[in-house]
Amino acid sequence: MNMNFDFNNPTRILFGSGKLNELGNQPMPGKKALLLMSGGKSAKVSGAYDRTLEQLHKAGVEVAEFAKVMENPIKEMVMEGAAFAKVNGCDFIVALGGGAVLDSAVAVAAMTTNPGDLWDYMNGGTGKGQALVHPGLPIVSITLTAGTGSEVNCWGVISNLETKEKIGFGYPELTPVLAVVDPELMKTVPAKYTAYQGFDALFHNTEVMMSNGVNILSETIALSAIENIAQYLPRAVKDGNDLEAREHIAYGSTMAGISIQLTSTTAQHSMEHAMSAYHHNLPHGAGLIMISKAFAEFFIEKHACDEQFVKMARVMGIPDADKPEDFIAALLQLQKDCGVDNLKMSDYGITADEFMTLAVNARETMGGLFLANPCPMSDEECAGIFEEAYR
Repeated sequence: MNMNFDFNNPTRILFGSGKLNELGNQPMPGKKALLLMSGGKSAKVSGAYDRTLEQLHKAGVEVAEFAKVMENPIKEMVMEGAAFAKVNGCDFIVALGGGAVLDSAVAVAAMTTNPGDLWDYMNGGTGKGQALVHPGLPIVSITLTAGTGSEVNCWGVISNLETKEKIGFGYPELTPVLAVVDPELMKTVPAKYTAYQGFDALFHNTEVMMSNGVNILSETIALSAIENIAQYLPRAVKDGNDLEAREHIAYGSTMAGISIQLTSTTAQHSMEHAMSAYHHNLPHGAGLIMISKAFAEFFIEKHACDEQFVKMARVMGIPDADKPEDFIAALLQLQKDCGVDNLKMSDYGITADEFMTLAVNARETMGGLFLANPCPMSDEECAGIFEEAYR
């Protein structure tokens, strides 16, 4: 076991049902907030929108709303949001939404204070890899979903439709200063998206466990999160008003935000980002589910991290697990229990002649995650995983 780790997370986390009601009592990092949202429908249905405005008013904060974030957020929207923040004199961001909004906040925060284009500062692919000239705007994150853990880390994933790239963007100084994780706000998330988001959180943690950088702290956090998600996600999918289930899934998601900062995800995430870069309508969690079995089997066949798979299987409902294949059994059962066991790549327009294109794109845009794999994976082997998962 690796006993070394480097942990610095400056985010204050208000976690628990009803915690949004405490936002107005917190010190705010500015006087005028860019309220960053998607179309705003989900925030209004859940009541989060009105409650957030009430709390910001209580804190003496002015608000300018920008509600144009889409699923799989794109560069042009980020630049538009940054321009809007500048024109309106916003000095911090309140990100109210799910993973797309939280991801976008990191990029908008950076581009509000820095010159040029987002891709000037993007590492990987056609990005120019420049360092930020100025610190970004401070971020307050209020998550409405349990999936990404982005409320507590400095990373966001942004798409460039022109170049067909979907790349992670982030700098430590962009980590949110305050995060509100209130499971009451998540009760209106539809069952399908509850499942997709829950599996995204699960895979953040399973990939930490597979990673060659796993350490004593990240493993401890990841196993706790995996156990909670595996036990409670079927309940949350079945009944969105099951607040106990929502609380446990939210915990697993927020812990993922911490565990991936301590270690990292693996090429499973690079591979899915390639899939949705070329097929923009593919939800991230759904893509991860599609390739998850074949991805894990690749490492099981190579006996790259057998003990880690056994540990995960034991907390996923097979307490006497003694072989890595038990993880596959637990994973498939969880997918079945959540009604996502029949997802097909072909339903989203992915074709069999794309596998090598996707493999090359995954490495070119987010090759760093391949370095976290427990053993090497060639482009041909990566394409083979897509082929194995295809249906």
